[in-house]
Amino acid sequence: LEEIGLPVYREELERSDSDAEKPNFIYKSHRGGIFFHTFPDPGGQRDHYISIEPSIEHPQIREIMTDIEDAMLDYTDELESSRGDEQLGLVLEWCIDTIFKQKPTMSLEDIYALPVIDPDAESEPEDEKDESEAGLDEAVAEAAAVAAGEEQGGGTAVATDVPAKKPKIKKKGGLFSKFMGSGKGSRIDLESKWKLTQLDIEGIKYQLVKEKVGVGVLQPLINDHWIEDISCSGVGRMFIEHKVFKSMICSFGYKDDDELDEHVLRLSERIKKPVTFRAPVVDASLPDGSRINIVFGRDVSLTGSNYTIRKFADDPISVLNLIRWKSISSEAAAYLSLCIEDGMNMFVSGETASGKTTLMNALTVFVPPNAKIVSIEDTAEVQVPHPNWLREVVRKAKPGEGDSGVGMFDLLKAALRQRPELIIIGEIRGEEGLIAFQGMQTGHPVMATFHAASVQKLIQRVVGDPILVPKNYVDNLNLCVIQEGVRLPSGDHGRRCTSISEIVNYDSLSDSFSFVEVFTWDPVTDVLEFTGMNNSYLLEQRIAPARGYPPARRRQIYSLVKRRARILDKLVNTGISDYQETFDVISKATSDGVF
Repeated sequence: LEEIGLPVYREELERSDSDAEKPNFIYKSHRGGIFFHTFPDPGGQRDHYISIEPSIEHPQIREIMTDIEDAMLDYTDELESSRGDEQLGLVLEWCIDTIFKQKPTMSLEDIYALPVIDPDAESEPEDEKDESEAGLDEAVAEAAAVAAGEEQGGGTAVATDVPAKKPKIKKKGGLFSKFMGSGKGSRIDLESKWKLTQLDIEGIKYQLVKEKVGVGVLQPLINDHWIEDISCSGVGRMFIEHKVFKSMICSFGYKDDDELDEHVLRLSERIKKPVTFRAPVVDASLPDGSRINIVFGRDVSLTGSNYTIRKFADDPISVLNLIRWKSISSEAAAYLSLCIEDGMNMFVSGETASGKTTLMNALTVFVPPNAKIVSIEDTAEVQVPHPNWLREVVRKAKPGEGDSGVGMFDLLKAALRQRPELIIIGEIRGEEGLIAFQGMQTGHPVMATFHAASVQKLIQRVVGDPILVPKNYVDNLNLCVIQEGVRLPSGDHGRRCTSISEIVNYDSLSDSFSFVEVFTWDPVTDVLEFTGMNNSYLLEQRIAPARGYPPARRRQIYSLVKRRARILDKLVNTGISDYQETFDVISKATSDGVF
């Protein structure tokens, strides 16, 4: 307290908290009922990240947990009736409350009535206009006023939740029998037997759900939406990359190799991609959608088992937030909206963790709302707000079954037969790149992420091994958006769209490519400048003619870019930030002829 002082409590962190010289904060998790304490390191190396969780320190905890699992055998029907991890966790808590003769916080009926994401469920018929549509009307009306050059008050569009349809409860046999065994549970008074306090019971409830339904020691990190990356480099404490406080060291980790290996094995089985000594490397997704890479054992890693998790936001970041945070300008977003609407092919390129997928997800709100979209990924990361969206992921071959895998190349060939208005490729790495360019030639617009730091390096990778796209195919790619992690004028680290370039053509005689950089980021002023104003090949030669502009009036297309930029700025000022709400507002504005 003398050196650091009392921590400051935050119900919700603010990005400006990163300016604190000593980040001594306690903040609340969005889920799980836990808290986190960020504590400055006196040595100035890595600040500390401490999770504040319910716990139980009892000398006979193993015997207590055995008794609880035996008692829970009486509730297998209730457990097997749950659907999804959220319901399962709540039913497990209900069982603990019932076993300890406590009043449950939720009834079983209320738990089973919770909505469950079911991709096969049929959509509900839409009711008459509700509050959310009224909010969209307000936002669109303001946008229309901006487009007309009028001034109106700044209202905020408000979206309301639609009540979920009560699901039918279906039995799923054998879910808990794997770790509970069989037999009749005990009905003895466990609270009196083990002399447990109320805090002990809460700790047992939390720890049991964390281990049986969650991912063990990782669960608090998964629950914290401010974390971007989780890194376990072997035995010892874990490291995280925080959205506000950057690199930090956790207060927990693994004591020895046996504990680490045991958790890695359980984790890989939990995600249904078990690691073995024969197949020690696994890429997969966690139940919350985060991407995980696991390396198991000392045969391929001298430091022992390790893993890295790339977390993704529960709700994708909207393009309005990216404009608000200056990651991209409203003019650049308006320009890209025209290109996307008119079917231009686009790569979002940059180094690892530069925000490529985040930007591509945000830009999909500009795809016409009635479009059919097919996304193809190695690991599920792409988020699309459109209802007619086919989300396809690769299936790796099982050991000993060489023909059982389905790769991106196979899925991309299938997508060309599915009549999509847009094909989104999670990341082009190999032979699927050639099929993508062939798809462009047949008139299928393609969006993809790509690892390259500039347009020149992108072209070099595309025409080189292993992608091997013929050079005369490359000009089918219309746009290259470069996204980078940069040092801002303030000295802080940030993510910025640093350039947008139009690829014009390939000259076989000089063996060279022509491209025009229409947006350039100025590192001194932190502004993305529209350097292609009145000099855009795509706007004047491709988009303007397609929209019916005669040759003498083609430069009027720039006024449409300016108009859309003003509308986006106005929507930013109204406070709209939600991804789905942004899509709804822009879709309605487009259908009303405002955007």
